[in-house]
Amino acid sequence: MQKKWFGTAMAAVMMGTVLVGCGDNSSTGKGSDEQVLNLYIGDDLPNMDVSKATDAYSFLMMANTMEGLVRLDAEGKAQPGIAESWEISPDSKTFTFKLRDAKWGNGDAVTAEDFVYSWKRTLKPETASQYSFMLYWIKGASDYNQGKGSDAEIGVKALDNKTLQVTLDNPTPFFLNQMSFPIFYAQNKKFVEEKGDKYGTSFDTILSNGPFKMVGWEHDTSVSLEKNADYWDASNVTLEKVNYQVIKDTTAAVNMYEAGQLDRVGLVRDHVDRYKDSAEFSLKPELTNGYLLFNPKVKGLDNAKIRTAITWAIDRDMYVDIVYHNGTVGATGFVPNGTSDSAGGDFRKTAGDTLSKKTDAEVKEMFEAGLKEAGLKASDLKLQMLVDDSDVAKKSSELLQEQWRSKLGINVDVQGVPFKLRLEKERNMDYQIGLSLWGADYNDPMTFLDLYLADGEFNKVKYNNPQYDELIKLAKAESDTKKRAQYLVDAEKLLMKDMPIGPIFFRGKSFATKEYVKGLVTFPYGVDYDLKHVKIEGKK
Repeated sequence: MQKKWFGTAMAAVMMGTVLVGCGDNSSTGKGSDEQVLNLYIGDDLPNMDVSKATDAYSFLMMANTMEGLVRLDAEGKAQPGIAESWEISPDSKTFTFKLRDAKWGNGDAVTAEDFVYSWKRTLKPETASQYSFMLYWIKGASDYNQGKGSDAEIGVKALDNKTLQVTLDNPTPFFLNQMSFPIFYAQNKKFVEEKGDKYGTSFDTILSNGPFKMVGWEHDTSVSLEKNADYWDASNVTLEKVNYQVIKDTTAAVNMYEAGQLDRVGLVRDHVDRYKDSAEFSLKPELTNGYLLFNPKVKGLDNAKIRTAITWAIDRDMYVDIVYHNGTVGATGFVPNGTSDSAGGDFRKTAGDTLSKKTDAEVKEMFEAGLKEAGLKASDLKLQMLVDDSDVAKKSSELLQEQWRSKLGINVDVQGVPFKLRLEKERNMDYQIGLSLWGADYNDPMTFLDLYLADGEFNKVKYNNPQYDELIKLAKAESDTKKRAQYLVDAEKLLMKDMPIGPIFFRGKSFATKEYVKGLVTFPYGVDYDLKHVKIEGKK
């Protein structure tokens, strides 16, 4: 979510942000404050299985109840986590991690074999992990996941209990940082097999090895965390409890914040104007986009010109101001502002605008051309849009409905469903037009562009263009960063020509955070924030 404040905030997009708070830091609050943090999430957690989770809420909880080989610091740099040190080979293709003494919640030691088991479980075809593609940098991983090789050929080995060796197909500059992302976390085989199909579905079927542990999970209502006394670095964790409530309405959340029931709240629209001059206000730049999904099986949506006209018809600047007004900006392509091009620049500046503003006449002309190609009239388009059941999604859909009615003369119905059900419907292609978002898992255009490979796990529009696939394949194997960046630019231009998806916005987020909340580290990509070093200090 980004608007007029986003320009200056994007200077920090390559690093995390530490919210240290302001005000009186005198000793009156130190040592006497109750170390309890009250937060909220926008919907229930769909799945806490490391191999099967796909959403931001679940990843956030995993990142604070578990730990990977590394953790990211406030500048987005990899710091020792479960791995206390590592070595990288001269060709940058082999990583050797030395693990520290760490424990699972059941008392077992965290071993190198736990990582081997976890990664192979994720890659196992029968697991059907949608995020398995994230491990494809590893030698043999893609072949095994696609049923073409054996797990013995995967480039991950436990040299001993405390030594993990990982071999990649090609040098991957962001691989080390990726080790902080939940899909790369270890899993305890004994615990996973004991819980079976229930693994990751309730607080007592989750095993922690991180700063906190989950002690309560009331579906659709709340999640409770407590400090994990068995965490290897527990002496540096101050918070004792974290209470989450599920709140879908932004006004309700702000009211609870102002009543002292929440310590941090996301802001949109008029709430931003109320807080923007307050010491509690902050803007968090993100590498997140919002876009339309088009189901090509639907009559009319199989035509690129009709899809293009539907996308062009949206006044993206008006959209972000009315729906968000919080730092979100209209999309000028698919890859968000601030994403590295891997050659030392910003991808958006390198690529330029691959999605530009169009006049109403140009929109109408494109639409009429598409209808003619498809042999349709505007009245033949009977469309429905799938959205979340949140207040933001409701306002979004109302605006889009009016834009399409006034500019294209088509009426689009809306189906609002819970977050978890929306994800399921998208996955099963049980939708016509979808309103979706994607947040970067790492800072590189590939985290957005490889979604639309023909066989991509998150290719929810069944986009299939061999030329596009070849550009992504070339980029993945290219060691020359400038050539790689150009392959990715060409891929995005092709995507915007075919328009299987319709970009709308690049999201930023505005927050109000109580000044007594210190040490909250936020990130523009990957998981939203890290609670490890948070403490309550100076609360009145």
